[in-house]
Amino acid sequence: MAVALEKSAPVAGVRRVGRRTVVAAILAAWLLLFVVLRGKQTLTLAAADLTDLHRWFNDVNDSIGADRNSNPLFLYFFNEIRLVIDNLVTFVQHLISQPPAGRPVPQIGWLGVVGIAGYVSWAVGNWRVALLAVAGFTFLGLQGLWQESMDTLSLTLSAVLVALLFAIPLGVGAGLSERFNRIVTPFLDFMQTMPTFVYLAPLTLFFLIGGASATIATVIYAAPPAIRITAHAIRSVPETTVEAAESLGATRRQALLKVLLPMSKRTVVMGVNQSIMAALAMVTIAALIDAPGLGKTVVQALQSLDVGTAFNAGLAIVVMAIVLDRVTTAAGAREETARRSKNRLLTWRRPLLGVGAVVTAVLVYLSHTYVWAAEFPGEGSIGGSIASAADTVTAWVQDNLSGLTNAFRDGITNGLLNPLQTLLTDSPWWLVGAVLIALGAVLGGWRAGVTTAVCVGLLVGTGLWSDAMTTLASTLVATVLVMLLGIVLGVWMGRSMLVDRLLRPSLDAAQVMPPFVYLVPFLALFGATRFTAIVAAVVYAVPVAIKIIADGVRAVPGTTVEAAVSAGCNTWQIITKVQLPMSCGALTLATNQGLIYVLSMVVVGGLVGAGALGYDVVAGFSQGQLYGKGLAAGLAIVLLGVMFDRITQAAARRASA
Repeated sequence: MAVALEKSAPVAGVRRVGRRTVVAAILAAWLLLFVVLRGKQTLTLAAADLTDLHRWFNDVNDSIGADRNSNPLFLYFFNEIRLVIDNLVTFVQHLISQPPAGRPVPQIGWLGVVGIAGYVSWAVGNWRVALLAVAGFTFLGLQGLWQESMDTLSLTLSAVLVALLFAIPLGVGAGLSERFNRIVTPFLDFMQTMPTFVYLAPLTLFFLIGGASATIATVIYAAPPAIRITAHAIRSVPETTVEAAESLGATRRQALLKVLLPMSKRTVVMGVNQSIMAALAMVTIAALIDAPGLGKTVVQALQSLDVGTAFNAGLAIVVMAIVLDRVTTAAGAREETARRSKNRLLTWRRPLLGVGAVVTAVLVYLSHTYVWAAEFPGEGSIGGSIASAADTVTAWVQDNLSGLTNAFRDGITNGLLNPLQTLLTDSPWWLVGAVLIALGAVLGGWRAGVTTAVCVGLLVGTGLWSDAMTTLASTLVATVLVMLLGIVLGVWMGRSMLVDRLLRPSLDAAQVMPPFVYLVPFLALFGATRFTAIVAAVVYAVPVAIKIIADGVRAVPGTTVEAAVSAGCNTWQIITKVQLPMSCGALTLATNQGLIYVLSMVVVGGLVGAGALGYDVVAGFSQGQLYGKGLAAGLAIVLLGVMFDRITQAAARRASA
């Protein structure tokens, strides 16, 4: 036994050191070969040039457009789906945002909408949430963005309704059947790995631009969280409870309806909350395919570098996101809060809700009948003041802080981004591909290596290798910054409950905001450059990394930390020698999530000068001859996401094992 132990210990040490040594050797060999082979076989493609694949995509798009009204697949399937979704969206818009034929105003005007928002928030939550909803919706009108906000709300509600019709049954099925869960999980992984941009181009191929494509894209993006969380909720119900119900003669259907769903209702509502947040984020981005609403205002303002207008519309998106988030969160916690509360007003809740329903009905009637109650009063002077203030602040920052912001931007760009981008784009494509495959195999195992090899081959096939490497450089730089901030703040949160209580509300609020909103303030600080996209991506991705790392640090057993303290370790040694090494799985998972979030945001940054794949996608929407190139760019983004998702997930499993 002693001999066996003596032999096994060195082997374990060699394996651990060996992996790091192999990675270092791969990078050293890459740098050496880069010096020798720089500028050769880089597969560079000019912005206006197309490959045979891009032209084939253009031809497919043209042929589909020519056959759209004659091909049976379109006549009886795609066109019918588009018609149903269009009718649903149009119906909701006619209710609250767009006037139907024969009326100068929508069926329910602003007063009725505010009344319904307040009443529903009170009914599913509490009076505080109702006040927040009323104040939030009123503020949208005062900003001068009432119709745009209602268009966004219409698309969001339509998409969430359709998504939940599929997501809840699929989630229940995945929760009840492990086999079905294994089947559906890869599809959910793929759907959540794809950046939001990527959903848009292929859907326009089949459903044209407009509300239908935007809604369908939003449904695809919003459904996975509800499916996953519903399945988790069903699986979390204690088996003994289900067995007790079955022993009393309950059928599977009765056990589901009377036991499983009621006991998992709070978690299911959390899934609905996450779907609504995902839908709102996607609806704003879908403005790129002519979806109406606040997103279109933001896109137009970003393209014209109108920071004030973009800030005002971005603030409206944030307000709507906060209201929807708080309402659904309160709905999940209402019953538990009511059980713990001893407020005497709870006994009057039903009569008060009845009175509230009557008042709401009166407000709806007034807004349906009278123009003053249908059209939001005023001209949005508050919105004009907000935009003017944002422009003033932007001008002041550019006049007085440009030296500081430019120095920061140039330091990161010249010291980190440019060298890495040069290494990736000026190396021969086969050399970078070989390095990526080798790193994937070493860090994630042979399966990750195979996945990387397939993704590299397909990236070459897209004809956008150089643009993909440029996007990869921005993604890696942003991820490094995310992890640096995540480790510092995550360790701080994990070690101090006071810091956790102070930071967590801000992190929660940051995760509620749709991606577009992050671009606006950094556009004012750094102008329309790729660095703007990188900083916005860091701010967008860092909250999730901080939370994961904080939870990992907090999960380190207290006895282990106490043993280190008793051994004479100081705070720095405890963090670096105990807590971070024992949180290796959380660190790798944080890297995984940071990469996915960053990749999504860096591509959105194509609107503000990020270039590369993001620009290709945006150009594909706006210029018909570049549609095929934009579609190929979307595929390249997916391949990058899948490749790094598989590598980092496999590395996380290894670290946790």
